[in-house]
Amino acid sequence: MIDAKGVSKRYGETVVVDGVSLQLPQRGITSIIGPNGAGKSTLLGMVARLLPMNAGTVTVDGLDVTRTPGDVLAKRLAILKQENQIAARLTVDDLVAFGRYPHSKGRLTVTDRSKIDEAIGYLSLEDLRHRFLDELSGGQRQRAYVAMVLAQDTDYVLLDEPLNNLDMKHAVAMMRFLRRAASELGKTVVVVLHDINFASVYSDHIVCMREGRVAHTGTPAEVITAEIMRAVYEIDVRVHTIGGQLISIYYD
Repeated sequence: MIDAKGVSKRYGETVVVDGVSLQLPQRGITSIIGPNGAGKSTLLGMVARLLPMNAGTVTVDGLDVTRTPGDVLAKRLAILKQENQIAARLTVDDLVAFGRYPHSKGRLTVTDRSKIDEAIGYLSLEDLRHRFLDELSGGQRQRAYVAMVLAQDTDYVLLDEPLNNLDMKHAVAMMRFLRRAASELGKTVVVVLHDINFASVYSDHIVCMREGRVAHTGTPAEVITAEIMRAVYEIDVRVHTIGGQLISIYYD
């Protein structure tokens, strides 16, 4: 379980995350939603120890993220940032192999190669594994980065807006993969999303943030309501059940 207590982050006089306390359940998909500037990505960055906190604590299965050695934490938790830039010209296989560094320290074993092959196969990247990243489409590159995170073989997988720059087809494919990773591999997936319909359809649990604080948490049925969405996003939202799923309509 990921347990955050009183977590805050500020830049100068600007408070970005304001005393957030919440528990993220094990297994399944937890989506963090909310308007721009709500503190979603900042909170995820502090959970993953990419950003220092000004106050509070975060533990992952009881391990304090600020005190746990990096190589120990990297075997428990993996994160894919919103923007990923690698200067070196790498193949898909090279990139996915980076996910094994916490285990291999750069010297790949038979087990490491097996995990790399599994991740490439899981993301259906076999035909692309020897292609260079700059030769791929945006959707293909995003799948390669997610394969790298999967190869790290952690219980917790954190993804910051993984649907950015993906068209509808690739966005749906990405969410289906994350759903499979949670259901079939027993992963705990925490994902920052802008699209509330993707959150509604694919999540087990939703955290809704506004102005640096947690506004609502719960199942999609508990959070995705017209009243809550209107209060959080300050726009009229109609919520309908379509095909057994809660779908929000927020345009005239």
